[in-house]
Amino acid sequence: MRCVLIIDDNPAVGEALSLALSLRDIRPLVALTPEDGLATLARERVDVVIQDMNFTADTTSGEEGAALFKAIRGRYTDLPVILLTAWTHLEAAVELVKAGAADYLAKPWDDTKLLATVENLLELSETTREVTRARNERRRRREALESKYDLDGLVFASEAMSRTVELACQVARSDVPVLITGPNGAGKERIAAIVHANSPVRRGPFVAVNCGALPGELIEAELFGADAGAYTGANKAREGRFELADGGTLFLDEIGNLPLPGQMKLLRVLETGQFERLGSGRTRQVKVRVVSATNADLKAMIAAGTFREDLYYRLNVIDVNLPPLAERTDDILPLAEFFLDGQAELSEDSREALLAHAWPGNVRELKNAMARAALLAAGGRIEPSHLNLPVPTAATNRNLDEPSRESVEAALATAGGVISRAANSLGLSRQALYRRMERYGLAV
Repeated sequence: MRCVLIIDDNPAVGEALSLALSLRDIRPLVALTPEDGLATLARERVDVVIQDMNFTADTTSGEEGAALFKAIRGRYTDLPVILLTAWTHLEAAVELVKAGAADYLAKPWDDTKLLATVENLLELSETTREVTRARNERRRRREALESKYDLDGLVFASEAMSRTVELACQVARSDVPVLITGPNGAGKERIAAIVHANSPVRRGPFVAVNCGALPGELIEAELFGADAGAYTGANKAREGRFELADGGTLFLDEIGNLPLPGQMKLLRVLETGQFERLGSGRTRQVKVRVVSATNADLKAMIAAGTFREDLYYRLNVIDVNLPPLAERTDDILPLAEFFLDGQAELSEDSREALLAHAWPGNVRELKNAMARAALLAAGGRIEPSHLNLPVPTAATNRNLDEPSRESVEAALATAGGVISRAANSLGLSRQALYRRMERYGLAV
């Protein structure tokens, strides 16, 4: 049951507030002194605190309330605190709100406003606890992964990335081919390196080749090698990537760019471990773990006749999908801090700008943005202007089904300021309504 602690030296205040809260199915607790209040917090689970600013007769400075608030804040950082204040020390309450108090209400208070404030803070407290629980669970999962597998220094915090990394580590123990799918710049080579680091061939070489960065006529020579004179400019024999990766892992990035003749040779290597260099009739034997990656729709390429269906099913024994950065926003700030490497610090506004951006270029775009911002930041503090990100407009954030500012205001007014009721009337979750209130500049 939701619980509110009232700390006030006047028993009548505690009784009045207790009655009002009880009618909303909120459990009230009352403490008459700061010491009793802190002791209650130590033994009870409290969601919101309502505290007075003075506890000694003939005292109006508000210093006792300020000391109590700081004591609560120091021990329970995320616990919302509402201040009850007389007009004589309103300025002191305002200063405490700037320091983190949730709100202040003047005595005598308005029941409707006080209950609406409490309801909203209870909802916010519930959301905060859920976010904290989820964050702690992700941290435990990451620590479990780190204790069991070699994660190659990968930086991540999102649930989506945890699932991807966990799958990559699990399939690494086998010797079957792995296909990593995901957009450009998302970090597919890092996942391939993790597969290698946890595989039986981890002591062997890890050789990466970007099939999309080579001309079509050179890809075969790059993969399988070539004898002298096999093509114009081939003055001497050269080893291919398969030979270099013998006893280890070969990572084939942008596998969809491999031409059909090369696809046929690759299929043979996967099935038999045998191939011939370009221009040579000698069959060579290798043992290589193949990990491939693509951002292309290979099934559509099969339908178009540009990718072999038999090769697709040979490569795609295990499909490890790497989501775009926009779908794992919990990774954005940890990655940004990692790329900065202590060269500069992010302001709160710049953090919000990073989280609001869609990152079409994924992790690669974020890395470049951090490098640029670190160079431009004066005094080592990064502001949104240093990030050079497009400013979201109302047009890009709105769709036809999204409530307007006017409809949000009307819903809040009808609900008496209670977020859950307003959100329900708009067909939104509480979190979604909070985001729209922030976007429209409406006070919570």
